[in-house]
Amino acid sequence: MKLEQIYKLMNTVTKEVIGEEAVVQEDLSNVVEIGKQIQDLDKIDNYVNSLVNHIGKVIFVNRPYSGSAPSVLMDGWEYGSILEKVTVDSLPQAVENASWELEDGTSYDPNIFYKPQVSAEFFNKRVTFEIDMSFTKMQVKESFSNAEQLNAFISMIYNAIDKSMTVKTDELVMRTINNMIGETLHSDFPAGSYNTSGVKAVNLLYLYNQKFGTQLTKDKALTTPEFIRFASFTMGLYQMRMSKLSTLFNIGKKPRFTSPDLLHVVLLADFAAAAPAYLQSDTYHDEFVKLPKAEIVPCWQGSGTDYGFASTSSIKVKTSGGNTVELDGILGVMFDRDALGVCNYNRRVESLYNPKAEFWNNFYKMDAGYFNSQNENFVVFYMTDAA
Repeated sequence: MKLEQIYKLMNTVTKEVIGEEAVVQEDLSNVVEIGKQIQDLDKIDNYVNSLVNHIGKVIFVNRPYSGSAPSVLMDGWEYGSILEKVTVDSLPQAVENASWELEDGTSYDPNIFYKPQVSAEFFNKRVTFEIDMSFTKMQVKESFSNAEQLNAFISMIYNAIDKSMTVKTDELVMRTINNMIGETLHSDFPAGSYNTSGVKAVNLLYLYNQKFGTQLTKDKALTTPEFIRFASFTMGLYQMRMSKLSTLFNIGKKPRFTSPDLLHVVLLADFAAAAPAYLQSDTYHDEFVKLPKAEIVPCWQGSGTDYGFASTSSIKVKTSGGNTVELDGILGVMFDRDALGVCNYNRRVESLYNPKAEFWNNFYKMDAGYFNSQNENFVVFYMTDAA
């Protein structure tokens, strides 16, 4: 064990604490230890310099991770691979009610066939990956003092694998949402200029500046209570609009409605945190200005190296439709339960024992289908500065 004398530092700290000395820069390299790998660890005692230090306590970093992706997991099935989604393309047209137009001697034919306008979508794609890990029992025993420590060590490895699987599947869910964001932006703005507002791709900052004759910029919007209030109002309005039958809120222009119990709302954390901080904190009846009930995500695609808004609010994707979309300032999405999802999620473990080398190989496998249905309601809310 390496021992450092820190009495000089402690004398300085005492003077800082009791107010006898101004705060100074402190060198904590001899106080706070950063863990070392075993090959770099000081292992010799301070008495005869030949005895190996023993481990007195073992701490296993074994914290479970639940993930943060929106809940879009659907059911699975054992046989077959194709997901077929059948929908009515258009609403039947009204015709003259002959009951009130009866004429003497006229024949009324009830045997005409009226074909319904129905179509089917087929989804037959899966993505998959696996994580491989080897385990030993006899060889690793020499590193621990008892069975409890060994079991805790193995449990820690299992937990690390589980966290890795959770992170990866979370990000696949987010890519499913990001693809639909990209397709929706491209549908309303095929030329790739997002400075105005569409019906499905809603530029909240553009609408705000147009309505109030202001020139608010993106960097000030999330700290401006009036803008947040307007954004909350607009999102609430869209919830009500989407509950009525309409062709306006899906790319396929099919007559669809989304009842409140089938509506998913996902908001970016930067935006969701702004409302209580800058708007609701000084509002007496905050229930009138609350954002819609939503799942919160810290970022759409990634945090970047700085967790800045330009990184967390952006997507840079080539969609499954072949459209390249890059945009930051994305604040939230609303979509029907059937607009996207993860189906036939299949996570499993296969094991193989090697008797010659006495170890196990575990193969942690996952496959699932991630789909977008462009015939279902999906709306994205974002903000950009004026061109």
